[in-house]
Amino acid sequence: MDFSSLDPDGRHRAFVDDVRVFLAEHVTEEVRETERRTGDGYNREFYRALGSRGWIRPELPRERGGAGLDRIQVAILRAELERAKAPTRQLSTIRLVSPAIEQYGRSPLREQVLDGIARGEVCLSLGFTEPQGGSDVASARLRATRDGDEWTISGSKMFTTNGHQADYCFLLTRTDPTVGKHKGLTMFLMPLKIPGVEAQGIFTFSGERTNMMFYDDARISDLHRLGEVNGGWSVLRGPLDAEHGLGGMVNDGLDALPMGPAFLYEARDALDAALDWAETTGSIGDGAVVDRLADAIALSEAAYATDGASGRVLGAEALDRIGAELISLIGPEALLEDEAADGGMADFAYRYAQGTKTYGGAIGVFRTVIAQHELGLPRMELPGSRAFLTK
Repeated sequence: MDFSSLDPDGRHRAFVDDVRVFLAEHVTEEVRETERRTGDGYNREFYRALGSRGWIRPELPRERGGAGLDRIQVAILRAELERAKAPTRQLSTIRLVSPAIEQYGRSPLREQVLDGIARGEVCLSLGFTEPQGGSDVASARLRATRDGDEWTISGSKMFTTNGHQADYCFLLTRTDPTVGKHKGLTMFLMPLKIPGVEAQGIFTFSGERTNMMFYDDARISDLHRLGEVNGGWSVLRGPLDAEHGLGGMVNDGLDALPMGPAFLYEARDALDAALDWAETTGSIGDGAVVDRLADAIALSEAAYATDGASGRVLGAEALDRIGAELISLIGPEALLEDEAADGGMADFAYRYAQGTKTYGGAIGVFRTVIAQHELGLPRMELPGSRAFLTK
C-alpha cells in the first residue's frame, strides 16, 4: 500500500468545503441518532440527497448517474461521510452488488435498478447466509424451482441486513441439489416487496437490526436471474471476495477500507470520547491512564493499517479489546444507560465488536485463509473428512 501523503490542489480543497456544507445540511442529529439506534446504514431521504449530487457511485460519469469524480475526490467524499457519521453501510452493499448487476443483469431490469440506485431510490441487501450453513455460503439450501418463465423461491435466509426495507436482495439459491454444492447454485436479484416474502427482525447485542427472511413460494420472473442457471458461484465470487477484502483493490491507498479496518471507525469514536473523559476528569495527569490510552490507540492504528484476511481478523479483535479496555479504564460510569461518562461510546464499541466477528464470514474462516493462502500451510484434515478417510 502507498503511504505517501497527498498534495491536493485547489479544486480538491474546494470539494472538501462543498462536501462539508452538504453533510452539515443533510446529516442531522436525527439521522445520526437513528443510525446509531438501528445500524441500518440507510436513510432513504439522505440517499436521495446523495443521488441528486451523483455521490452514490461518484466515480461513474454523469451520464451513468455518477459525478465523474477522480480517485482523490472519491476518497475525500468517503472520509467526510465517515467523519460526519453518515449512514454509509448501504454504500458498501452497492459497491459489492452493482458490478454484478451490470455484468449479469438483463434489460430492462438492469437499467431500472442501476438508475434507481444512482438516484437513491433503490436499497439493496445481501442474501447469502442460511440458518444451517453459517459461513459456508455454498451449502445454500433455499430452493429456486423453474416454472416456465418464472421461478418459485422457497426457504429462508438469515442476517439479511436491511431486508425489512430493501427493494432487492442479491440472493443465492439452490437450483440443482443433485450436483456438487458449488455447481448447483443460481443468483437472483430478488424483489422483496412482493407476496411470499417476510422479514422478521433480529436485534444484535449492539441494538442493530438484521433480519431472518422467509420466502414462501414467492414467484418472480426469469428476468431477475443473474448469470446462467447453476452458474451462481461465478456471479457470487466477485462480490464475495470484495466483501472479504481479498483482492480487487488498487494499491494507491485511496480505495475504500476493507471490512476489518473499517470496524475501527467505532474504536476511534470511543477513543476520542475516552480522551475527552480523561481531560475532563483530570485523569490525563495519571501516567498509568496515559499508558493504557496510548496502548489502545496504537492497537487501533495497527489494525487500521492491516489489510486482507489479517486485517479482517485484527479489525474485529482490536475493536473488542479496545472497547473492553476503555470500559475497564473508565469504570462503571461507562455503562450507565443515559449518563455514561464517555457518552456510552466505549460500551457501544464493545457491544458492536461482538457482531464484527461474524460479519461477512466468521473470523475462523479468515484464519484458515491466512494459514493456507498467506502462510502456505497445508489444509487441515479432520477425522471423518474425505482426505482423512482416503489416506
